[in-house]
Amino acid sequence: MVTLTDGNPDTGQHTVSPAVGAVMVDRRNGRVGVVMGHVGPYVQLRPPHGGREWDVPPEDVRPTTPTEELSAKVAVANRRWGR
Repeated sequence: MVTLTDGNPDTGQHTVSPAVGAVMVDRRNGRVGVVMGHVGPYVQLRPPHGGREWDVPPEDVRPTTPTEELSAKVAVANRRWGR
């Protein structure tokens, strides 16, 4: 579940508060990650295939497009099969 709330009604900016397990994109670099949790003001993302988590300010995450999510899932499957 992804909750969008108005951060500042005057600017139209939104804050994203994604649930653990959601697949999201870091807007700063385009990396796709799975939400592992929330620490302080940050959302913690981990690459779908595993690896080191990184912190992202909540205003810099967005839900994936269907294409981005499918691409991440295919990358995970390919790793399992050694491709």
